[in-house]
Amino acid sequence: MSTQNQIDYERIAKAIDYIRSNFKLQPSLEEVAEKIHLSPAHFQKMFSDWAGTSPKKFLQFISLEHAKSLLKEEKASLFDTAYETGLSSTSRLHDLFVKIEGMSPAEYKNGGKSLNINYSFSESPFGKIIAASTEKGICYMAFETDQHKALGDLQAKFPNASFFERKDDFQSNALSIFSKDWSELNTIKLHLKGTDFQLKVWESLLTIPMGKLSTYGNLADKIGNPNASRAVGTAIGSNPVAFLIPCHRVIQSTGKIGGYMWGSERKQLIIGWESSKMYS
Repeated sequence: MSTQNQIDYERIAKAIDYIRSNFKLQPSLEEVAEKIHLSPAHFQKMFSDWAGTSPKKFLQFISLEHAKSLLKEEKASLFDTAYETGLSSTSRLHDLFVKIEGMSPAEYKNGGKSLNINYSFSESPFGKIIAASTEKGICYMAFETDQHKALGDLQAKFPNASFFERKDDFQSNALSIFSKDWSELNTIKLHLKGTDFQLKVWESLLTIPMGKLSTYGNLADKIGNPNASRAVGTAIGSNPVAFLIPCHRVIQSTGKIGGYMWGSERKQLIIGWESSKMYS
């Protein structure tokens, strides 16, 4: 993403934050444009180029009522129907293309002592991102503007590993998920450090179709442990791979967006962006 695209993203994020904070007032296009110091026409075009839909339509996608309607669909078992019967490759992107392999007990317990980890910094529609991979697949991905902090967070997860700043095929393929054309997307392989329970929760996240939402309680039901909502929430909160494992698709049962490791504003942007791709 170019410097100008980064500026545009930050402006859009600011606009969404304003819309979210003033949702009950239903701010006009002119009012939102003024808040980010753009003309209404320029804002409308820039926003539509980014989201693939108008600001007004996007506002509907990030509203509480839209979230509630998606949860109602999920409770009506359309979630399971989509997972079982297929639908399109777009709506089933994650469960078709993302495969998780857990690290061995030795790799898990010794801080990655035997691992060589490649890492690189890239741009995404939702800000700067770090991607890291072992010889088996992606082991870490996070949104982070500060490269020094991003690397420090990665090294903290694997304190005994060897690190090399280079972009490999695993990373390039994974980052292509942000492109508009997924027809050439290869299977994305993840090599993750996690407990059996965490891996099970992360795998369950992959079954949430793009443009859909679920709740902590529903995910607990799906992994066969309906009383584990809190533990499920903790596992979701420790997800080491942003976007690819779609923890952003889990919200509160009331329809409220809730927290996100990489910022609730970014979570709202991603949900709205995915909805715009599915429903525009």
